[in-house]
Amino acid sequence: MSGPTRLALVEDDPLQRRIVSEYLAQHGLRPATFASGAEFKREHAQSLPDLALFDVHLNEAEDGFALARWARARSSRMGIIMLTAAGDTVDRVVGLESGADDYVTKPFEPRELLARIKALLRRAAEAPPPPPLLTEMRVGTARLNLERRVLILADGTEDALSASEFDLLALLVKHPNRPLTREWLLETAAHREAEVFDRAIDNRIMRLRRKIEADPSKPEAIRSVRGVGYIFVPPKD
Repeated sequence: MSGPTRLALVEDDPLQRRIVSEYLAQHGLRPATFASGAEFKREHAQSLPDLALFDVHLNEAEDGFALARWARARSSRMGIIMLTAAGDTVDRVVGLESGADDYVTKPFEPRELLARIKALLRRAAEAPPPPPLLTEMRVGTARLNLERRVLILADGTEDALSASEFDLLALLVKHPNRPLTREWLLETAAHREAEVFDRAIDNRIMRLRRKIEADPSKPEAIRSVRGVGYIFVPPKD
């Protein structure tokens, strides 16, 4: 990773923020600190840091999970570590489902946090760059043209997807073989229409399956993940 590591810390407790930032600074990591997720979003509206530490329980409308989903929707490579005071397994699972790479439970040993950060940065540095996204991709029996925003069906005809259908399908295609929660999909892909109820994503998936699955009752491309949401499985060929 070239240049200095860009590290961010979002923690609403001033004492915790100072302790963590000072400790990391002593070890060559100088995090930019933020008291809220709103501050972090304003600062990083255009570009994200290499790694961010998000406190789960922020004293604002959005918690650390929502912040993680926002960041992950904008970058698949940024490292995310959740800081949580809860030892509850549900918090850990929700954090990972929100797109976090790791979590550290408070009160934590500073050396453990430093080790987790270094390990995540090392993995990021060693990971190969993502392949360029193709303009056209196979999705089930059809092909999705990302540039023209159309679906080319098996018989060669074009289906002009609605804005919400395209956003959802493109989001699934850009995160292949990764279970995505209904909540994250709804939050990330529902901004173009007022459909914000619990069944919105399920209804949209059902419409997409009718267009891209050989047998919509036995989907192969967009599969359900029980208790989580959906996963896009690219064709093997």
